[in-house]
Amino acid sequence: MYQISKNMKLNNLKIVIAVLAFFSIANQAIAQEGVVTIEQDSDITKLLEYKKDVKTTDLFRIQLDFGSRSKAMALEQKFLNTFSQWPTDVVYETPNYKVWVGNFSTRLEADIALLKIKKKFSKAMVFEPKKDK
Repeated sequence: MYQISKNMKLNNLKIVIAVLAFFSIANQAIAQEGVVTIEQDSDITKLLEYKKDVKTTDLFRIQLDFGSRSKAMALEQKFLNTFSQWPTDVVYETPNYKVWVGNFSTRLEADIALLKIKKKFSKAMVFEPKKDK
């Protein structure tokens, strides 16, 4: 008697597994497919391109040093050899060329970078560039 009920349970389990497998395969066979079309105003694309061109992140920068053009170019190259993760600019402000580093969105972010930079460039300092009007 025990053997028969064990075989029945095993057969029932096989049937349940077969039914579940059938329904999962059948469900995939009747799954819906579709195409999503997004329509947007052409001005949105123009605005995104314009935003790329506008410098909105020049909130804080680090100035390494200033001096002659040749000194600034050499300093920029020395910096890039040591720290390649931040962009640099050589900027002319009468009468000096200045080496500026980074585009930091917060003062804290600039100060953290300054701690690393000051180990190699002792004259470095954080500043906030003047906004062009």
